[in-house]
Amino acid sequence: MASLGSRMPDGDATTDSETPEDPYTIREELPDPETFAALREAAGMPPRSLEGVERGLPNSLYGVIAVHDPTEAVVGMGRIVGDDGTVYQISDMAVHPDHQRQGLGTRLMERLEAYLEETAPPQAYVNLVADVDGFYENFGFEPTRPASKGMYRRTE
Repeated sequence: MASLGSRMPDGDATTDSETPEDPYTIREELPDPETFAALREAAGMPPRSLEGVERGLPNSLYGVIAVHDPTEAVVGMGRIVGDDGTVYQISDMAVHPDHQRQGLGTRLMERLEAYLEETAPPQAYVNLVADVDGFYENFGFEPTRPASKGMYRRTE
């Protein structure tokens, strides 16, 4: 797994655990490409080519994973991509269905938000494409419509 420990916004250790009984740790690093693809698939997200994942992951500005400590399995992830100045995109937020409803999505987002608070300059644009109603609004995100609309296309 690629470590992003040198980019940590808070200067703390690269992991956290909420309580001694908590079976999950949030680590500031990226998943390996195979784990990235598997988590996207498990979460019902559109697939990405392994070539694309291998090329794209190292270009991330920041990433976090959720690790199930008893098994050492990476069960959640999120990352930030962008130009590190004017535009940041929260991307690839996923928690394996077997580990959902444990607060992992919130813990991952809190880490991503902390990175942005520490490193993004004033008036930077932070965006995301949401597929979960009500979750991202808790972090201050709001729909862009009617002022603008999100669009996409895929390469072949």
